[in-house]
Amino acid sequence: MLRRRSGIQPVGIEPGSEPIMKLPRLRQLFLSHVGWPRSVAAAIAVGGVALLLAIFLIVRDVSDRHEGTFAIVGEVPAEAPGFATALLQTTGVEMRGGHRVELVDNGAVFDALVREIERARTSVHIVMYIWEAGGASDRVVAALAARVKAGVRCRVVVDGLGSSDFLDKVQPSVQAAGCEARILRPLGEADDELARNHRKIVVVDGQSAMVGGFGIRDNWLGDGLSEQAWRDSNVVFEGPAVRDAQLAFAESWQEAGGALLAATDLAAPPAVAGGVSAALVASSGSPTVTRAERLIQLLTLSARRRVWIANAYFVPTRPILEQLERQAQAGVDVRILVPGKQSDSKTSFGAQNVDYGGLVEAGIRVWEYQPAMMHSKTMLVDDRRAMVGSINIDPLSLNTLDEVALVVDDPATNARLAEAFERDCQHAKEQHR
Repeated sequence: MLRRRSGIQPVGIEPGSEPIMKLPRLRQLFLSHVGWPRSVAAAIAVGGVALLLAIFLIVRDVSDRHEGTFAIVGEVPAEAPGFATALLQTTGVEMRGGHRVELVDNGAVFDALVREIERARTSVHIVMYIWEAGGASDRVVAALAARVKAGVRCRVVVDGLGSSDFLDKVQPSVQAAGCEARILRPLGEADDELARNHRKIVVVDGQSAMVGGFGIRDNWLGDGLSEQAWRDSNVVFEGPAVRDAQLAFAESWQEAGGALLAATDLAAPPAVAGGVSAALVASSGSPTVTRAERLIQLLTLSARRRVWIANAYFVPTRPILEQLERQAQAGVDVRILVPGKQSDSKTSFGAQNVDYGGLVEAGIRVWEYQPAMMHSKTMLVDDRRAMVGSINIDPLSLNTLDEVALVVDDPATNARLAEAFERDCQHAKEQHR
């Protein structure tokens, strides 16, 4: 159960302050997803959305945030066939064999992105939450321009809030490169301004795809070990699940006003010989329960030996908290890596601190990453299962945002994520409250 120790303040409550959520801190939490506005118009719009978020989070204060209404009942199988059946009936997504999977960290994501774009022969499709002008953007636009000249069709769709300056500062260069570019849910036009597309998806020729936590912004250019160089995790993959990434792109493209894709764009890619089992889970905001919430719970409950989580904004629902605590008390090695004081969201940083006492008392080990903003969203379960994607374990991702993640059943991928986790912990401070 969630416990609060004296001296640990709930979200937005500081010693000596009134017990209400303050707008600057709410703005910090929201802008952790959207980035700081770069224009007066964007700032005004984001301020209005921040006010909506204030109302949203005041209603869902720290206690209410943990209530949750959905919890998986019964034992979740740990073995691959049983888990695959559980995943299918819980998220509607099937684990399939025949995938090649490559983990890509930090600034190397742009090397991989440009490499994949340069391989394109028919199409490049991109859904991006954050895309801002800068060196990273220039490199991607140049790669797209070169492929357009070779006859490749390029389509780009970005979220209207996460990429609030895209229209003025990036879209002209993207269109000059010959790409179709669209804004999804422009500010002031969405029915629910909090309902954002937080997915990061790149699909090339319908044959390879990328998902993860990255954005096209210079924060992601570095090595994850200096203040302005965010730590992040991403994955490039080939195989049947690429079609699901293409379908997720198509959803966003249609909603943004793009035309239907050709049947050839949606052809199922062949399985990779000797490839591993994987599934692409796309989640959309829901007033009841999202696939993101279902997936996090399912992975947690499938563990028998370990659950290691790296997450940028760790503010989970009560069911997820209780499941993690029960797993730890049952002898599962539960570890959580979150941002430290370099977090770009002071509200999220404060909220995650609320939970440390109960987590540590339950036997869960918690680290705060020190050098930079830790923006990864990964889970590894036992010695085979892993998840990499855009899902934050917080109220926005678990309730309101559109998200995506690749689930992989592969000891080698699991081992590489475990090595990265342990390496990150060497640059982190373990919490003992």
